[in-house]
Amino acid sequence: MSNSANPLREPRVPASRRGRWRPVRLLTVGIFALAGLIFWISFDTARGTNLRTDDSMLELSDLIQERSQKNERLEGEAASVRSEVDRLARRDDGSTDARDRELDRLEKSAERERLSGAGLTVTLTDAPPNATARIPGVPDPQPNDLVIHQQDLQAVVNALWRGGAEGIRIMDQRLISTSAVRCVGNTLILQGRVYSPPYTVTAVGDTTKLQQELNASETIRNYLNYVDAYGLGWQVDREDAVTLDGYSGTVDLHHARPTEE
Repeated sequence: MSNSANPLREPRVPASRRGRWRPVRLLTVGIFALAGLIFWISFDTARGTNLRTDDSMLELSDLIQERSQKNERLEGEAASVRSEVDRLARRDDGSTDARDRELDRLEKSAERERLSGAGLTVTLTDAPPNATARIPGVPDPQPNDLVIHQQDLQAVVNALWRGGAEGIRIMDQRLISTSAVRCVGNTLILQGRVYSPPYTVTAVGDTTKLQQELNASETIRNYLNYVDAYGLGWQVDREDAVTLDGYSGTVDLHHARPTEE
């Protein structure tokens, strides 16, 4: 009991335990020194710029647009060279009028000749990103309900071909037999080039028949339901005179096999 009356004393730390604090303190100082060195190197490298938003760090979309513009320029150069080759070939091969007419016919069937006449232009547009249901009882849209999809563009193209279109252009490119309509997200990739909505599809032909096939397409009727419900864009304009430039890209096939008879 007498021990309880004695004043409390600070417990004595053995020498062996006191000695262990020194390496820990040195390690802490070393860590802070290393962190300071890293911050200084980062600052010296950046020179006052934001490394995460450096203009040299191009986003993927920028790279795609850059490649698309390069493809467009190369297609124009290739078209110019092909025209010159065709001109020289006709001059030097002693071609006859009959052969020239046959060549013209083949070029027309390959969509390489400029085409003019009456036609239709169909415009498809994404809905506003904040769109809500415009019809009572229709659920609010999901993100995919508000954008143009590949099947929507393909349905328009198919309907126009069925309506007897003599030629079709999507945006600024003429379609040929090997053209493929592909969409990635809300962008269109057509023959090596990238486009964003609104999308325009122009066809030369009998406007009455073209319109009839558009109206008869079940896929387009389904798309028009989304137009009414969520505000997707749909517009059809009749053109008294429209001109489609000839296709100027490559027509080389990478894979082919003979048809079975």
